[in-house]
Amino acid sequence: MSGGDDLAGGMQNMMREVQSMADKFKAEDEEQYYSPYAHLEKATVLQEARIFNDPVAVRENPRKCCTVIAQLLHLQNTGQHLSGQEATEVFFGVTKLFMSDDASLRRMVYLFIKEVAETCNPDDVIIVTSSLTKDMTCDVDLYRANALRVLTRIVDAAMLGAIERYVKQAIVDSSGQVSSSALVSSLHLFGASPENSTIVRRWISETTEATSSPNEMVQFHAMQLLYQIKSHDRLGVSKLVTQYSQKNSLKSPLALVLLVRFTSKLLHDEVAEGRTSPGSIQNGSAVSRAGYQFLESSLRHKSEVVVYEAARAICCLPDVEPQDLTPAISVLQLFLSSPKPATRFATMKTLAAVAAVHPRVVSKCNEDLEALIGDGNRSIATLAITTLLKTGSENSVDRLLKQISAFLTDIADEYKITVVRSLQQLCLTYPSKHRILVGFLSNFLREEGGFEFKRSIVDGIIGLIRAVPETMESSLLHLCEFIEDCEFTMLSTQILHLLGELGPGTTAPARYIRFIYNRVILENSAVRAAAVSALAKFAARCPSLRSSIMTLMRRSLIDEDDETRDRAAIIVALFEEAMEKNPYVPPPEDAEAEDIAPDVPADGDLAAFVFLEGLPMSFDKLERSLQAYVATPNAMESPEAVTLSTLPVVEDTEVIQTTPVTGGVDVIADGPSGMIE
Repeated sequence: MSGGDDLAGGMQNMMREVQSMADKFKAEDEEQYYSPYAHLEKATVLQEARIFNDPVAVRENPRKCCTVIAQLLHLQNTGQHLSGQEATEVFFGVTKLFMSDDASLRRMVYLFIKEVAETCNPDDVIIVTSSLTKDMTCDVDLYRANALRVLTRIVDAAMLGAIERYVKQAIVDSSGQVSSSALVSSLHLFGASPENSTIVRRWISETTEATSSPNEMVQFHAMQLLYQIKSHDRLGVSKLVTQYSQKNSLKSPLALVLLVRFTSKLLHDEVAEGRTSPGSIQNGSAVSRAGYQFLESSLRHKSEVVVYEAARAICCLPDVEPQDLTPAISVLQLFLSSPKPATRFATMKTLAAVAAVHPRVVSKCNEDLEALIGDGNRSIATLAITTLLKTGSENSVDRLLKQISAFLTDIADEYKITVVRSLQQLCLTYPSKHRILVGFLSNFLREEGGFEFKRSIVDGIIGLIRAVPETMESSLLHLCEFIEDCEFTMLSTQILHLLGELGPGTTAPARYIRFIYNRVILENSAVRAAAVSALAKFAARCPSLRSSIMTLMRRSLIDEDDETRDRAAIIVALFEEAMEKNPYVPPPEDAEAEDIAPDVPADGDLAAFVFLEGLPMSFDKLERSLQAYVATPNAMESPEAVTLSTLPVVEDTEVIQTTPVTGGVDVIADGPSGMIE
């Protein structure tokens, strides 16, 4: 029993210790974090910077000096710049820190000089050149590498010639840290000025030697500099690519990635300049064949990044044939099952781009793509769905839609919009599936979603109506149901305008009147005005509906909104006159279908002319023409009536984006603001 009690007591003590530790961590987490650099005052920091002038303090407390330099850099980077006199004093103080042998302090000194070199007086900066040159030739690799980086930031072309020998020696140094620093500094110098680039071009033999370094980063930086030196010489770039792609001397994956990109650029130039024959790129010039063979061989490299870069380069080749893509697609298919999200995302991006041009080539990956629909990374899942919609067959549409419906409810609107656009393209590819696809899209109109998502669906359905006329009637009914509960005024007015344009031409135009009139009763002023205009279009094209529409329209004559009331007044006045002159005579109830006259307005119908005939000019031109007419001397005193034929002709002085006028009803058009379009 005593052993059991001891064990129980030990467990209780341990639990108490764990609980106290958990409470401690919780208290630490709840404490608010304050930046050590918050509320820094420049005057205080400058006062503390005087420590740089005390040799004893510098030698005994280098950490304090590092903190002061960090504070000075913080002030510099947050916009609290030092004045000329302050910068000079601080800069001279920092130069005295070269006497310290502390490695951390020396690195902070290098960083400070590099950061403030551009804001200080150039004459002051030159003073540290001798100290940096001394460090550049010392035995400590850390000092040599950093001194090189700083020195190349502050020298001009004249001084560069003086230290050229040291930089060339550093490029081929046995230390990878020093060699990489020299190569990176040379890259900065090359882009700094034409004079510097001329000097750097003389270092080509040392740079070429550095590509054989056993250090991978040195090879990478050497390839970058070598390409920069030869970038303006097409033949030189061609020789560079051919030389390193054939002798296999590069062991660095990053250097090989650069070589793959250089090869891809060379192949693009070959195609752009017409040096390849039509068809497969393997039938082109010798350079094209060698470049493609190198890319294909890189697909078998042991480094994943090289393999992906080569596959992407092949997929991005211009006018590439499907048979040339096959090796790259096979490799990318393997990457789809990679445990790394970055690899899967990059692969999906490439496959999605290829699927837009060569969907059949990517269709071999469909099984792997379907597995990615449930990927935890929503970007990957969205790309998988959009790619499947491009590569799937007509028979797989129903199955894909079932998978997508569950997916769309869990993703953000930006991803939903991408899927909607792919669904629209799928409907254009398989028009026979329009009913299923339009129904699928309309279901999501009734789901939760923001304005951009709903607008993308509405625009997609309208685009399908234009491209696939068979979808018109079912699509219009879906849109009618949507505006019954639509919270976005712009979408409601857009749909009402579409109903007024297309609804009268359907087999049963009367079915849409109820949906439109509900908007007159229930919506805001802008939507009510748009609904009144839509009803006018129905009455203009369908005389059989005029009587019932006029009954509804008269109720809008007492609308509280001026725009709606004015539109209704114009419509009622015009149609009452038209109905009086051309009364509608309904056909006998026992009349045969072929004996019933078409439901179209009579010749000379005034209302139909006003609401259906387009203006001879855009509203913009009409406005400018009226302004020119008013500005004409004695124009307003003329007894002649103002007609379109009497208005002055105005020319287009610039390209003006205007909404095309399709019918006279646009005089009371239904823009989202209720104003004239």
